[in-house]
Amino acid sequence: MSSIDDDLLAILACPKDKGPLIYVADEVLYNPRLRLAYPIENGIPVLLIDEAREVDETEHQALLARGRGPVK
Repeated sequence: MSSIDDDLLAILACPKDKGPLIYVADEVLYNPRLRLAYPIENGIPVLLIDEAREVDETEHQALLARGRGPVK
């Protein structure tokens, strides 16, 4: 899978706050509210809280600029 379909992105949610995620080019699914980035490994999102990493302000801005999807 080279990208996540918009329909799938619309139903994927952060396992921590149950909110929508931003898709960043086969790299991560990003929760800007909690500043958590979930990895995408071999085209498969890894939506496990223990696998998420925290994002600093600089990376937060970069992910927002590169990502697509709802921000709520």
